[in-house]
Amino acid sequence: MNIDLTELNNKEIDITGSYNLPKEMIDNPDIKDLETIKVSGKIYLDEEDNEHITCNISGNMIILDSVSLEEVSYPYETSYDDIIENDWKKNDVLLDFFTFLWENIVLEIPLQFTKVKDLSKFHGDGWRLISEDERSYQNNPFSELLKDYDKE
Repeated sequence: MNIDLTELNNKEIDITGSYNLPKEMIDNPDIKDLETIKVSGKIYLDEEDNEHITCNISGNMIILDSVSLEEVSYPYETSYDDIIENDWKKNDVLLDFFTFLWENIVLEIPLQFTKVKDLSKFHGDGWRLISEDERSYQNNPFSELLKDYDKE
């Protein structure tokens, strides 16, 4: 979706609304899907005649749970308030709004996220998943190193 920036001469452009990115745009393996994106904001010319955008972007992304590897809905919210970068423009008059949204949403992907509360069902032949509270230094060849690490 392109926004014509030539309309900024005498007014601001309202970008408030709900948007759905095309599936082919979601090219990040960490995001499985994006639900409807809610945007509230505007594009305007600032005092120095720079094209300025201010907005809040929110929604839910479908990602894999870090523990169970099941798909979960992860809410995100971000704000943007700055001059429009040339990376998002086509021919200096059109703003590629979906690219702008995508680049700001990708920044909100968590490194790890889990909704798992009960770790007891994650076990196998001779191993089980434990929480940080259950961690023990007994029979661990690295126990001295780990104790020093925990002090930091």
